[in-house]
This record gives sequence, C-alpha cells and structure tokens, in this order.
Amino acid sequence: MEAATAAAANGLRATMEGEVVVAGDTGYEEARKVFNGRVDKRPAVIAQCTSAGDVAAAIAFAREHELPLAARCGGHSAGGFSSVDGGVVLDLRPMNAVQVDPDSRLVRAQGGTIWAELDAAAEDHGLAMTGGRVSNTGVGGLAVGSGSGWLERKLGLTCDLLVGAQVVTADGDVVRASEDENSDLFWAIRGGGSNFGIVTQFEFRAEPIGPMIMAGMLLHPRDAAPELIAFYRDLMATAPDELGGGVALIHGPPVPFVPDEWQFKPVTGIIVLWMGSAADAEEAVAPLKGYGEPIVDLVQPMPYTAVQQLLDGSAIPGVREYFRIDYLRELPSDAIDAWIGHAAKVTSPMSQMVLEPLGGAESRVPDGATPLPRPDVPFAFHGMGLWLDPADDEKNIEWTQELGEVMSPWALDRALPNFVAEDDPASRLRASYGEDTYRRLVEIKDRWDPDNVFCVNKNIPPSG
Repeated sequence: MEAATAAAANGLRATMEGEVVVAGDTGYEEARKVFNGRVDKRPAVIAQCTSAGDVAAAIAFAREHELPLAARCGGHSAGGFSSVDGGVVLDLRPMNAVQVDPDSRLVRAQGGTIWAELDAAAEDHGLAMTGGRVSNTGVGGLAVGSGSGWLERKLGLTCDLLVGAQVVTADGDVVRASEDENSDLFWAIRGGGSNFGIVTQFEFRAEPIGPMIMAGMLLHPRDAAPELIAFYRDLMATAPDELGGGVALIHGPPVPFVPDEWQFKPVTGIIVLWMGSAADAEEAVAPLKGYGEPIVDLVQPMPYTAVQQLLDGSAIPGVREYFRIDYLRELPSDAIDAWIGHAAKVTSPMSQMVLEPLGGAESRVPDGATPLPRPDVPFAFHGMGLWLDPADDEKNIEWTQELGEVMSPWALDRALPNFVAEDDPASRLRASYGEDTYRRLVEIKDRWDPDNVFCVNKNIPPSG
C-alpha cells in the first residue's frame, strides 16, 4: 500500500508547486515530526503546500485515493491531529508570509505562520494581538480552535480578532469568509476548529500594544503557595482588563537567573503582564512585586515578543505531553489546598500546573457571536504533564488525569475546543459548545463538508 501510494504521489507532484515527500525520501523523517514526542505517526504523503492551489490539489488527491487528511501548521496539537498514519498531511509551513497594514491595523498571515513570525511583524508597527503562549505554536490551529493567550483579558481570544479568511473547502474551492461573505463559514471557523475547511490566509485586527510592556516572572518558594494563590485570586477579582498573567506551580528552571539552590526545586511562579499605559505600569504591578520575598523578580519593561517567549524554554520539541484543562467555577481555600496537594505528587519536574485568570474582554463577547461559550467563571486550570522518557508515559498521563478528578468539585467539565484532550469522550466537546451551538455547527458542517473530509481533529461529524 505504501509503495502504491508513493507511486500515485507522482501525480500529485505534477499538480503542486510545493514539494511532495513520501517514506524513503530524504527529509521524510524530519518532515513527519510534530511537537509532542508521544505522537509517532507515519503519513503516506506529506504535501508541503506553497499556495491555496497546492492545498486544493492535496485535498483532491486524498479524496481520490480515499486517504485520511490532516493539516499541519506549528504541529502543536497535543492529541496528534497534525499528522495521520497512512494518510496525507497538508504541511502548511512553507506558507508563512505576514503583511501588516499599520493604518487599518490589519494583519494578514498565511496559514502556515507561527506566532513568533506574526508577533515580530506586528511589533514592528507597535501592534499586537492575542497569540499562543509558546512562540512556535501555529497561528492556524490556535485561531480556529479558540485562541487563548496572554492578551485575552485585554483583547479577547484570537478568534475574536479574526475579521476575514481565505478557506479551501472539501470540494477544493477557494472562498473568502467574513461577516459579509460566507458568513456561516466565518462564524464556524472562529472556534469550531478545522472541521469546515483549510484556512490558507487569516486577516486579524491588531491593537496598539507595546512594543515595550511591563511584564516578567516572579518566583516564590513553594511553601508560600497557599497564601500567594489566595492573594492572587483576590487581586484578579477586581483587576482591570490591562492586568494579565497567571500563577503556576513548577520546578525552578536550570537557568542563570534562578539561584542554584532553587533550581529543580518546587516553586510558585507568577507571570505578570501590564497591557495598559506605561505611566501606570509601576503602580499597576506594585501589589504583585511587593508581595512577600520573591526568590526572583524579573518584572520589568520588555518587548511583547519577549513575553511571548517566556515559556519557550519548557516547550522543547519532542517533549512528551498530555494535558487536562477545565474552567473553575470558584477557587476557595479547599480548592487551593487540593491544587497544591496534587502538585506535591508530580511525576516529572518538567510538568506545570497553571491557574489562568479569566474575565475582561474575553468574557464580554456576546453569546452566539462565535461558537465559543463564555462561562462567567474566575479561572481556568491547566495541568500539563511534560516528560522525556517513553517509559514514563503511564505514570505521567495518570498524574495529569488525576488532576482533573481532584479539581472536579469546582470544575465545569468543559473547556475551549483546543483544550479537549484526545481521549476525552465526544460528549465533552459537545457539552463545551452547548447543544444549540453544536447543532448549528453540524448544520454548517453538512453544507461545507458533508463527507467529513476534515475529520482528523476535534471532530464535529456531519448529520449523515
């Protein structure tokens, strides 16, 4: 079968401007890699697309040969949806051009762009938008599946900033989606995931932020966590939209700015961002900088692009990853104690537990404006199991799953679509949208992809 597919791929090569890579080709092993080291899939064909026409040709090839189809940008899908065994991978990475119009504040990014590329181009014009918290995350997967990031309290989610898109459909048509053109498709791709087509160009609205903002990280001893988390909870309950960040239970990283005696030791970290005026910055972050006696205080004026790279050191390509993420209805003291207690049982020093403050602009998007519900809750929790040794898979996955059980008394059992785990039941994705929204998404799926060509994802099957 593999040999037959490789032979058939010659026909695809004749219709594409980009490269077509199959098993045995130089570069195949590198081209098939994705971020999560747990994912080790062997696609039959990797179509390295350079245009919407290439994408349409690869879709047609997959349909003709009845092969499953996956789309790849940054390759950060923790569930492995950026690749597929024995199928076709639409590798969009060669399509990474970014154009910024400073007058209209519109940012146009091709479908293979990563956030480091978009952020740098926007920063040249004093603009920014909500993007992934790791700089080599793909713009596409984040945008169509929700788009949580550091700026969401100020600007909303990534999908909230999308104003237009070029989409290649299951039939190979290249269409524009916006409020005025194919508005049903436009609504669906702002949170419905990659179920409806392949976005080959995004058009976002950016905002004047930076290029320098007050931001950075504070590290405290782990035994400060109970009072520190309660303090942070109360502070963020009344904080302006311009103050963002999160509080994390981690191990001290082995980097020069962390004292030797705290490296690899349990610590409590706070990420701080002030997205308002520079004149107010010192006063805005003073409560956080003035709390307790931090081991490390790196909060200072820095480029927004540097903020976007704060977590890159822990996001090593090839690291093994599993997550559990949910909304929290409340964060009382017993929930904080349960949170800290589970951190003490961590099975890898690379793993992270993060409490993300919600509210602000993201919470004020009207119901129904996008597929994403906006629950009125104060926090979301992110439990990210990260490790290197395949022999440790079972214990690290089990620890991460148990975090969900520990926090279940205060959780909604819902998440943004990007944060629904690959082994969650389909009912959790449906519940996260809500029944009315899910039915509308199915109706749009019936129109744009009735054969479920785009199914290697958090799938919304058509009614048929």
